[in-house]
Amino acid sequence: MLADRAPRLPVLPTAADDARFDATLQRHGLGALRRARITTLQVNVGRLCNLACHHCHVEAGPKRTESLSAEVADRLLELLAASPGVEVLDLTGGAPEMNPQFERLVTGARQLGRRVIDRCNLTILGETGFEGLAEFLAAQRVEIVASLPCYTESNVDRQRGRGTFDGSIAALRRLNQLGYGRAGSALRLDLVYNPLGPSLPPAQRQLEEDYKRELAERFGIEFDRLLTLTNMPIRRFAEQLARLGKTEDYQALLVNHFNPATVEGLMCRSQVSVDWRGRLYDCDFNLMLDLPLRLEGGPSRPTVWDVDRLSDLGGSAIATASHCFACTAGAGSSCSGALA
Repeated sequence: MLADRAPRLPVLPTAADDARFDATLQRHGLGALRRARITTLQVNVGRLCNLACHHCHVEAGPKRTESLSAEVADRLLELLAASPGVEVLDLTGGAPEMNPQFERLVTGARQLGRRVIDRCNLTILGETGFEGLAEFLAAQRVEIVASLPCYTESNVDRQRGRGTFDGSIAALRRLNQLGYGRAGSALRLDLVYNPLGPSLPPAQRQLEEDYKRELAERFGIEFDRLLTLTNMPIRRFAEQLARLGKTEDYQALLVNHFNPATVEGLMCRSQVSVDWRGRLYDCDFNLMLDLPLRLEGGPSRPTVWDVDRLSDLGGSAIATASHCFACTAGAGSSCSGALA
């Protein structure tokens, strides 16, 4: 496990960054980003995690104390009940399963008929105190999106800490035994790949074929889809870029590979993000950069208590900055993988 570290070189957006991305949209005949119909509520329940990965844009780790409260959880379930068009509750962290409100959010959303996604680091399933977690997820029909940055031990352990690959493989086998990722099963298991360094992900479809072949042949593991994500140049990954002297090169790579075909499918256009304090954001990346959602006629830092229905936020402007180029580079990047 890697040591938890405080941020040293945060990359914060400026007004010039915002104008640069907006100008790129205009140059390609695209207007400013605005939200369409909201279908997903993504909740970052806190930064506590059993790992401290190099690429983590949340700077999560075992020593973090940020945690979603019962009061915020209650309000989130109220908003879901009042917003029937919001079909998905997407739980992230940190390790979302470590939050005391996790199971209540899952069961509450499922009782409302919503799909629930758990963004799982896999190793949490083997931690003391979480012995029944996999069975709980299966019983609630929770969809698992699991981070596995490579199918080789050396690459995974280099990015996530010694022993994490073995723990991840053990967790995947356990999930397969419960029916996750199996052909014909209703239990969905998707894996997530992100590059080890300052580069764009390879083609998602081809990499998925490689993952499926290698994991099946070497470990007998099955899964549904592979999602490729571009590393976001903020927080821990920004620190890594700075140490390598690659900050400007990486930002140039993202800008030079801007793909207008990705804009329509950007995740910020169909979701709202909420942090552990109940504050509203356009996405988890804006959350970590403290770029609040723009609520017309509302407070400058809106919270879940400032809206009656999540659907009311449809059509609102989206806050952008230079990090948005990561979501629009190449094939694009979102919580659901490549966009084009």
